[in-house]
Amino acid sequence: MCSIIGYRGKNSAAPILVNGLQRMEYRGYDSVGIATKSKNQILLRKGVGKVMEVNNAIQLDKLPGNIGIGHTRWATHGKVTEKNAHPHSSNSGKIAIVHNGIIENFEELKSNLQKKGFDFHSETDTEVIANLIQLNFDEAQDVKQAIIKTVAQLKGHYSFVVIFEDGTIVGARFHEPLIVGVGKNSYYLSSDVLGFIEKTDDAIYLDNEDFVILNDAGIHIFGFDGSSVKYQITKVSKEFADVYKGDYAHFTLKEISEQPDSILQAGNNDQIQQFVDGIKQAKNLYITGSGTSYNAAEIAKYLMSKFAKIKINTVIASELAFSPDDIEQNSTLVAISQSGESADVLEAVKIAKESNASILSIVNHLNSSLSQESSLVMGLNCGPEIGVAATKSFTSQLTILYKITDKLCNGCINPDWEKVSSMVSQILSNH
Repeated sequence: MCSIIGYRGKNSAAPILVNGLQRMEYRGYDSVGIATKSKNQILLRKGVGKVMEVNNAIQLDKLPGNIGIGHTRWATHGKVTEKNAHPHSSNSGKIAIVHNGIIENFEELKSNLQKKGFDFHSETDTEVIANLIQLNFDEAQDVKQAIIKTVAQLKGHYSFVVIFEDGTIVGARFHEPLIVGVGKNSYYLSSDVLGFIEKTDDAIYLDNEDFVILNDAGIHIFGFDGSSVKYQITKVSKEFADVYKGDYAHFTLKEISEQPDSILQAGNNDQIQQFVDGIKQAKNLYITGSGTSYNAAEIAKYLMSKFAKIKINTVIASELAFSPDDIEQNSTLVAISQSGESADVLEAVKIAKESNASILSIVNHLNSSLSQESSLVMGLNCGPEIGVAATKSFTSQLTILYKITDKLCNGCINPDWEKVSSMVSQILSNH
């Protein structure tokens, strides 16, 4: 998981990019870099370390220009080195790219590009995309056609933001998150709304297999087939702007301390009742998640079996692709995710929908990809969770699952949530 960001506007790009990357550092902190367009050339700086460490060392935020892209890395291909850090330039230096995800056929593409005379200076799959775009742009002399041809050649799950020498920025999304922020005379591209929420709360959530072109003519969104896409601007909750540590040493400590409040805020009665109705009507019932969210799913299975006498099958999100027939036709799938952008969970939902399953999601980001794919959505209401470890999101998930089960069994559990909150607060105060 990496964070990618782009900016095109009238202000200096570098400070905006650095600030956005620092807010998204939970997505990766091995290395960081930015590239800006200044005087018809692309300038690039990058280094190994956390955002502020690298910025203090090489002054990322001093790069000139009003257009730029940036990246923080969680290494997947190649060691943690400056050469492997993003952005990566094409051989011509006229294109630079930042990328999140994995290109499964990068070795094949790299071999073909090498035969055409392209050189490579890193171990990453990302540099392959940069040179592939250059090859296709040199042939088409058109940004849109170059991107269409490039995404048709890529296999894997990815999102990327690319900057061209003329200042055009393109963002593409395929099973990894990418959001457009719409400001006054400015545009942002980001893996997470945290990347731009301080600047604007207007956002466009790109659909899967969409790409966006930002240039002097404004914003244009297309499908991977080249068809024009109508878009809708969504207001993002300002609560996601509140991501400062305060007096805490780490975000994780801050988020652990917020659990007494987040437990009380989890879900609401109307949503709980809608979920209960959906579960009661289910022909077959499944529940899925990834990582900590899957642990919550296992607890849900126990609760519903013991107290509500309802059979629910747990599915590890990453494994459903190997046994898609496990989901019976016209079933109901409960999908749990903090971000709503987990690639494994989104793939599981896609598979379930192919069997005409109804999707009930429990998610923190109500404008996420998972929310858009769901019939019913339940909000965790726990605010942004920046720490890598799931803390308040997990206890909020459990709270909602207990509330659903309690409704299903006509109040047989009857938990006192004020007491639960008070007990959690007492435990935290003793440590």
